[in-house]
Amino acid sequence: MRYVIIGYSVAAVNAIKSIREVDKTGEITVLTDEASIYSRPLISYFLAGKVKKDKMSFVDASFAKDMNVNMRWSTPVTKIDEKTKTVVTAKNEKIKYDRLLISTGGVPIKPPIDGYSDDIAGVFTFIKLDEVEKLIKYIDKNKIKECVVLGAGLIGMKAAEGLLARKIKIKIVELADRLLANTFDKTASALLEEKLKESGSEFLKETTIKKVVSKGKKLEGVVLSTGKTVKTKLLIVAVGVRANLELAKGTSIKTNRGIVVNERMETSVANIFAAGDVAEGADFLTGSNSVIAIWPVAARQGMTAGFNMAGKITEYDGMFPMNSVTIVGVPSISFGLTNPKTDDYEILSSNEKGKYKKIVIKDNVVVGVVLVNIIERAGIFGLIIKQKLDVSLFKKQLLKDDFGFLVLPKDFRKHYVTGDGTEV
Repeated sequence: MRYVIIGYSVAAVNAIKSIREVDKTGEITVLTDEASIYSRPLISYFLAGKVKKDKMSFVDASFAKDMNVNMRWSTPVTKIDEKTKTVVTAKNEKIKYDRLLISTGGVPIKPPIDGYSDDIAGVFTFIKLDEVEKLIKYIDKNKIKECVVLGAGLIGMKAAEGLLARKIKIKIVELADRLLANTFDKTASALLEEKLKESGSEFLKETTIKKVVSKGKKLEGVVLSTGKTVKTKLLIVAVGVRANLELAKGTSIKTNRGIVVNERMETSVANIFAAGDVAEGADFLTGSNSVIAIWPVAARQGMTAGFNMAGKITEYDGMFPMNSVTIVGVPSISFGLTNPKTDDYEILSSNEKGKYKKIVIKDNVVVGVVLVNIIERAGIFGLIIKQKLDVSLFKKQLLKDDFGFLVLPKDFRKHYVTGDGTEV
């Protein structure tokens, strides 16, 4: 059996582990356009100088060798030929497969901005390690003291986190009326915004960049939709990520926002699978398919894909969005559906001394949680969402500081406590 995997991050690694559990001898080839493996969530800490490059990997240096994987670093794939079951590399090499996994991840969204181009010195995105390495060199060479970040979503906030650790003042430009608008409400956002102001940074809401001003391919500033001009030598574009669907073009692979997959991570084309940020798989809360571009989802999808590629039938039952970010010393975690658009949800919230909790409930089941400055019990909230636990009997205790595992029903707790002589 010839397994070919395109892309090499957490989805690919978990797929390899699953394949090897079932098939010890099949040929596994990994093709990646990257030069090394690294944990993408750590790039903000690399920018901050808190993690060195040689500590970025999340697998042992011997992983590929131990798993008997043919690693092809810096080898982009340009085409998938589903009829001949072949992939073509940028060097025009043709590699045959029996089972193919597409785990190409996401690519940064680049909004249509007048004057914007990738070759302007001082303009960066914030997705890959090599981009951040170039960003650090640019900061050091030009002695950057301030920066404009376009986008106040998770990527923009992670970029801001790294920049602030380098004592760089930032101006965050965001079209919405708050930070982390997809998951936070105005109350949660205000807690972060207040701390950002204390750091000397600025948050420009309900506006965007209309024009990039450069001279001789060097960034000089940006013009906002309000007409305001902001001088800057550094711009980070962080408005979001979309699934990297380039390889699906010209094939029969069905795509929507991502590559559409079933519960076995199979695409619409036989013997081709997809996992990670490129895949549009089951959403635990909605029951429909969606792209959930987070690490745990990629890991689970990769594991599921690997088992099915090797012939062990395994189903992915879906997960839900979850994000954790710490900005200017303010830790926050969010799970699930946090900003429902209809009135058939119950919202519980508390905000005491800068500690904010928001619980979103539907039909006595928690479907969303936001925690700011009080994240110690986050794992329990994630558990009760996943288990769809009826919270009607202890709903009033959800917002209390001492809410914890012992508040949960005894019969429920028994399933999560193991060990001889343990009493619950």
